[in-house]
Amino acid sequence: MAQKTNVMRILEQKKINYQSHSYADTDAISGTQVAEVLGQNPCQVFKTLVTAGSTKRNYVFVIPVAKELDLKKAAQSVKEKNIEMIKSKDLLPLTGYIHGGCSPIGMKKSLKTVIDETAVLQDTIIFSGGKIGYQVELSLQELKKVIDFELADITK
Repeated sequence: MAQKTNVMRILEQKKINYQSHSYADTDAISGTQVAEVLGQNPCQVFKTLVTAGSTKRNYVFVIPVAKELDLKKAAQSVKEKNIEMIKSKDLLPLTGYIHGGCSPIGMKKSLKTVIDETAVLQDTIIFSGGKIGYQVELSLQELKKVIDFELADITK
């Protein structure tokens, strides 16, 4: 892969084993389309969602691309009364990423991160490499060396 993203640089600096994938030269937009184009199992491909709780704190939820975030379960997992998705225009100033290229690695601020518990069923998970068209694949054990996260049942 010719292009390296900041996420890939962070993983390399920390000597984390990962594999990179690119769909930059395709028309794939949704996570399920990306999984299909790359011949990946949609249960293994995850999307990164950023939310705001009723306390005005922000949270990151990483869920399989074919599933939906259950806002009630997500709120319970971070001990909030309720949470909502943040607006697209707020994503870049908060995380440093744009919609479609948001990665749990390398955000501007360290936000509490919860990954759907189904991730443990996969040897590796695949998620955004921090730029539209690029993904990284690594094990949860390797990911734990880079970001702090919890596992919880957070999908519908």
